[in-house]
Amino acid sequence: MATHAVHPPRRRVQKPAQRSRAARLDDHLPVDHRLSSVYRVGAGLMGLLLLAFGILGLINKIGFFSTGDATVAGLNTNGSLSILSICVGLLLFVGMVIGGNFASTLNMVLGIAFILSGFVNLALLDTTFNFLAFRMQNVLFSFVVGLMLMMFGMYGRVSGGLPHDNPYWRARHPEEAARELRRDRSSSMPVARQEP
Repeated sequence: MATHAVHPPRRRVQKPAQRSRAARLDDHLPVDHRLSSVYRVGAGLMGLLLLAFGILGLINKIGFFSTGDATVAGLNTNGSLSILSICVGLLLFVGMVIGGNFASTLNMVLGIAFILSGFVNLALLDTTFNFLAFRMQNVLFSFVVGLMLMMFGMYGRVSGGLPHDNPYWRARHPEEAARELRRDRSSSMPVARQEP
């Protein structure tokens, strides 16, 4: 009869090079950072646009899954699209209130969702599965709103040439940022002159 020895699990010891934290897209920005206002404005404007569209669609008392030709502001709509627009608009308002990286990430995620929605609804045009009553103008609107949300969300975060005072650049290049900070501190220190 063979017996098996039970060994406790080994803990890996990380080398100093492995301990350095990799830059992530959701690194913390200070609340008063200037990029936070761009994320808030983008979420607020797009949220207001979607909220207005949804409310106008509900005021017209269009059927919930009606696929007729009811339009609001030149876009086809029905009750389900109006409620969906209101929900997404409110979510964008929440992002505007919270601000910072949450608003930026929310803008990027919803921007991608709008672009994907445009492609899916483009494929569903003139089919029985088009329960949101999309027409070509709705697809184009979805693409435009998606691109705008992505632009507002990625502003200052995703670029090949971020300025060195950008917090995302500093998070991705910690050694060089520390060197620049030391250099700036040493150059700004007053030099005491000795009188002869």
